[in-house]
Amino acid sequence: MNENLLNISSSPHIRSKLTTGRVMADVVLALTPAALFGVYRFGLHAFLVIAVSILAAAASEFIFDIITRRANTVKDGSAVVTGLLLALSLPPAVPLYIPLLGSAFAILFVKCFFGGLGKNFMNPAVTARCFLLISFGSIMTDYSIDGISSATPLAVMKAGDAISLSDLFFGFSSGVIGCSALALLAGGLFLCVTKGITIEIPLSCIAAFTAFMALFGGQGFDPDFLIAHICGGGVLMGAFFMATDPVTSPVTSRGQIVYGALMGILAGLFRVLGSAADSFSYAIILSNMVVPFIDKLPIRKPLGYRGGEYKERQFPKAAVNLAVITLIAGLALSSVYMLTKDKIEAQNIAANAESYREVCPDAASFVPDDSLNAAIEALGGEPYDAQFGKTYINEAVVGMSAEDTVAGYVISVTSGDGYDGDITLSVGLTPDGTVIGISFTELNETAGMGMLCGEDSFKGQFAGVSTDAFILNKSGNSSADNEINTVSGASISSGAVVNAVNTALAFYAANIQ
Repeated sequence: MNENLLNISSSPHIRSKLTTGRVMADVVLALTPAALFGVYRFGLHAFLVIAVSILAAAASEFIFDIITRRANTVKDGSAVVTGLLLALSLPPAVPLYIPLLGSAFAILFVKCFFGGLGKNFMNPAVTARCFLLISFGSIMTDYSIDGISSATPLAVMKAGDAISLSDLFFGFSSGVIGCSALALLAGGLFLCVTKGITIEIPLSCIAAFTAFMALFGGQGFDPDFLIAHICGGGVLMGAFFMATDPVTSPVTSRGQIVYGALMGILAGLFRVLGSAADSFSYAIILSNMVVPFIDKLPIRKPLGYRGGEYKERQFPKAAVNLAVITLIAGLALSSVYMLTKDKIEAQNIAANAESYREVCPDAASFVPDDSLNAAIEALGGEPYDAQFGKTYINEAVVGMSAEDTVAGYVISVTSGDGYDGDITLSVGLTPDGTVIGISFTELNETAGMGMLCGEDSFKGQFAGVSTDAFILNKSGNSSADNEINTVSGASISSGAVVNAVNTALAFYAANIQ
């Protein structure tokens, strides 16, 4: 037999030495500077968060493999990367059960239940972060350091205060464990150089996000404003490490550019118009869901094909199935809402009544007034006055004493400018316009910061004061009765409350006084 005969095998004949384990090792190496700096910046607890997150991710995949009698896939390193990414996107002071639950959710519900590595349709780490934000909103937005409450740089900037760009860039500001923009940028560029990721996704994502913020962010092309938004809020971590996941991103260069641009625009839209604690995470998972459609856009014409433009005729069954499941889930949730709607409304009425009694204790009953109702209806559901931001008058009632005399007035106001959503409160006024007190019926601000607005130490500043308008004092130690000391680290929440009370005072002056 001729010894020079060649062996014939099926394609591919050219194989790369690059393995999944090698790729994951590069990602871990790229994230190491951010992790080390996070531990240096925030201390031992940050290290424990990272360790628990990684161990929980690896253990979840290992146990799943044992139960389902599959080959051990922990050694490919993907679970370690998921745990590390999730940990770096968490606040440094979260309880250790948060990374434990988050990593287990990421591995089991986002990865393993869909068939394992390569079959998940959303990035596990960022999906787990969204799950934790929805389930534990207060904990996930508590950026306390050594027990001292502090706001993130973007929150400080939104409140109109100055921030240090150098602290933000190097990572000495408040935020998540992996908050060093320098470390994340260095790690992302390392992955680009080593071919771990392609530059199309992060470049198009950051460019689209920057353009959107410049056009619609309200500050124009202010370099400080744009740099602050790029370096904060998870942009760099999302663009370089989460959006570039090869499983959940497009396969072609043109598709990756479209995908990155879509993500950047969504992130900008959520940041400008949304009130959620995170904009980039939601932008990533929404973009992940349209990847199957993006992959069909730049399909090339097969070699040898004769005729017009080539179009793939494959029906997107997976996408349709997902849409049907989402529709069914939405209908189920709507049905539950309809069944509980009356009970929820009754509970809200009871809560409002209790709030009214708290701010107008001398009233034996509360009755509507036709002229006040007409004034509220004339507003047409629009904000009361632009100078008070997005504030809305919900209701105004007259408090009647047991002797059938006017004991006071109660005005319910909602501010849409809270840090974590709407703030609704009742303002009690005497017949001469002196504030009796305020009571919250809706307050879902950050634990340890905005939620302190509900404490007597803050609410009590309004009681017994007769004024046309209150003034928020951000420096503290107010000297005038109408000056309100802000809650430390929660100037946005404090300002929203002051604007809501001022709206009630303006409504009183225009329609009652």
